Amino acid sequence: MKSINPETGEVVGSYAEHSDAAVQETLEHAVAAQRKWRGRKFAERSAVVRRASAILHRDKEQHALLMAREMGKPLEQGRAEIEKCAAACDFFAEHAEAFLGPEHIKTEATRSYVLFQPIGVLLAVMPWNFPFWQVFRAAAPALMAGNALVLKHASNVCGCALAIEAVFREAELPKGLFSTVLVSSRRVERLIAHPAIAAVTLTGSTDAGKSVAATAGRHLKKTVLELGGSDPYVVLEDADLERAAETCVASRLINSGQSCIAAKRFIVMRSVKEKFEQLFVEKMCGRKMGSPLEVGTQIGPLARHDLRDALHDQVERSVSVGARLLLGGQIPEGPGAFYPPTVLTDVRSGTPAFDEETFGPAAAIIDAADESEAITLANRSCFGLGAAVFTADAPRGERVAAQLEAGSCFVNDFVRSDPRLPFGGIKESGYGRELGIFGIREFVNVKTVYVK
Repeated sequence: MKSINPETGEVVGSYAEHSDAAVQETLEHAVAAQRKWRGRKFAERSAVVRRASAILHRDKEQHALLMAREMGKPLEQGRAEIEKCAAACDFFAEHAEAFLGPEHIKTEATRSYVLFQPIGVLLAVMPWNFPFWQVFRAAAPALMAGNALVLKHASNVCGCALAIEAVFREAELPKGLFSTVLVSSRRVERLIAHPAIAAVTLTGSTDAGKSVAATAGRHLKKTVLELGGSDPYVVLEDADLERAAETCVASRLINSGQSCIAAKRFIVMRSVKEKFEQLFVEKMCGRKMGSPLEVGTQIGPLARHDLRDALHDQVERSVSVGARLLLGGQIPEGPGAFYPPTVLTDVRSGTPAFDEETFGPAAAIIDAADESEAITLANRSCFGLGAAVFTADAPRGERVAAQLEAGSCFVNDFVRSDPRLPFGGIKESGYGRELGIFGIREFVNVKTVYVK
């Protein structure tokens, strides 16, 4: 297993896969550790998770540098990712006890109430695009709920996986409660089937989610799946176009465009489409592409060359069926898996840029005659992760947001995850929720107690 710098092609690290015996030992330790951890008081769990937050703050620079080298994330964005991980740790350390306290319900019984109890060892199958955040947003609530977590990370970010394990080790989390197993994707099915694993959380592609769900279903194990997206951003005719264009570009270029909840389809009222296109292209042109290690870089290389080539193929196929290229669309010369900010317009349903998830800095502009058509176009997708609407009329925006088929809908802002709010999708974007009170309750036994 190798981590390869997508800017230079340099091998950052080589790692031997863990043997079956080593994985078995890890799972046995996780089960034993979790049995003790579940009985620890919330204050004890909280102290550990808060220490992890402090360590993340302290080592922010080295973690950001590691992400830049392993998957091309610009340093400034890497620092922000680490800060967000620390914030999630602090949030669940503070609120877990309240979120998981007994809920009393009045019935004919003398007392009847609901307990929220840990279920055991979770398997977290995580992607490379937010190599720290995706893990911590699962681990912080899971550990605070009294569970253990075994991480199977993407094979190109093994260094990040081991760094996260080191954070928890230094935070004095009891051995076995958070462990990394270095295994290839072909061994995930066996991990899911193992009796030690109680449930699975996955962030990844829709195909990966279907495979994990099928295996988990055969073994009657719960899953939470956060999968792909083709988020629509609806720009109504009364929107502040300058603000809308700036926000839309910022969302499209999050993590160099490699984000499930990055804006991908921009559905614009026909009456303002030309002006929006002008502003959008100008702002895309203003973003700096370059080495993730350079100050001011906003767009780094894509994480792998095959991902860059797949995105370029989607752009070319979209143009071949009628989309018009306003910006970019050409692979730059030189080393590195770079792809320039790219804008397609006159995109229609049936076009790859409309129907498929585009994982990189390529935007699709779609025109709509009116609000009703915009909603129809936004919902004409197999995905349902996030969506946004821009309008000067906030009540109108809320009305439109209520009709968009997605797990999160933002008005006059771009979609993002927040430890305080539930996050997840519908349709082929997955099911279940992470974060907030709903997220921490996903992997617990919701137990009814009835006392006559």
